[in-house]
Amino acid sequence: MAPKGPEAESPSPTNGSVRKRTEAPSPSSPRKYRSLAEIMRRAKPAPPVTGDYYSDVQCEQCRSGDRDEEMLLCDRCDKGYHIFCLRPIVVRVPTGPWLCPSCAGEPTFKRFPLMQTKIIDFFRIQRCSITAEEEKCRPSQDTRKHRRRSMLLVMHKKRRRILPFNPTEDPVRRLEQMGSLATALTTLQIEFSNELTYMPGMAPRSANQAILEKGGMQVLPREDKETLELCRAMYKRGECPPLLVVYDSLEGFTVQADGHIKDMTYIAEYTGDVDYLLNRQHDDCDSIMTLLSATNPSESLVICPDKRGNIARFINGINNHNQESRKKQNIKCVRYDVDGECRALLVACRDIACGERLYYDYNGCEQEYPTQHFI
Repeated sequence: MAPKGPEAESPSPTNGSVRKRTEAPSPSSPRKYRSLAEIMRRAKPAPPVTGDYYSDVQCEQCRSGDRDEEMLLCDRCDKGYHIFCLRPIVVRVPTGPWLCPSCAGEPTFKRFPLMQTKIIDFFRIQRCSITAEEEKCRPSQDTRKHRRRSMLLVMHKKRRRILPFNPTEDPVRRLEQMGSLATALTTLQIEFSNELTYMPGMAPRSANQAILEKGGMQVLPREDKETLELCRAMYKRGECPPLLVVYDSLEGFTVQADGHIKDMTYIAEYTGDVDYLLNRQHDDCDSIMTLLSATNPSESLVICPDKRGNIARFINGINNHNQESRKKQNIKCVRYDVDGECRALLVACRDIACGERLYYDYNGCEQEYPTQHFI
């Protein structure tokens, strides 16, 4: 029987002699590697990346290479997209990393559970009855009539008062409304806050002084302040305006009326972290709101709802370069002096029908926000 294993003999292909495979093959000579210093000495310098390097980049959506100053390049695949061709539309070029829709994937979000306990915890709703102080804030019918008569007697011009919102009576529907807001906030990883917040490292509360406003700031009248306090108390009880937050492929998250809203109805206060404008000049957040436009620019303040905020964060703006888009405006943002502090309030500027989306002019005070690509 022929031997097996490493001692097996194999005939020589030339003379038929036997050659035993008992020795390992001689090792090959070690491979020499060049040092990094030697490689760097011999390497040719790479050509500089200039504007010409991307001159042939085209938008993947419209296939045009024009308006390259508004072209975004994906940090993963290097494909280009115009900011106005993206859906939802991007209003300005971001300063940080950006991924195109193909690399980032389809936007997905998980619906917030419509459970009363979850909603109560998320919005920190207080389980309590109406207090005597809140009843005092609620304007009575007799008081309104008396004020109306006195104004007519002295021939004063009738002032438009802010009205409190009327919450939806159906508790199940109200749960759906609050659940839609919770879904949008959790998707963007934003904590619900119905008040201005002052965080360490940002502007302190002492910086929010209405007397610093350039040209002065209008003081919120006493009656309107009572309305504001009443609406805040209703929010704390879980009674919210009849609004739904929905997702639109063009506009992203947006807000629509879930019931009829009268002209001059209080919608919400714009809330979030308060910071100095100088700290946020290159911020990627697309929802920064002016809070204080001071005579000294270093004292100007903005509201940043990227970490904390409420439903005001999702109300979209009109294209104020387009007359047809201007007609959609049904909300006005007004900044008031409330007890010496600046506050930004959103109020209906006309009757809003159920199902109608809410819009206001982002450039109500300044003409700096780029709205020309809004729909």
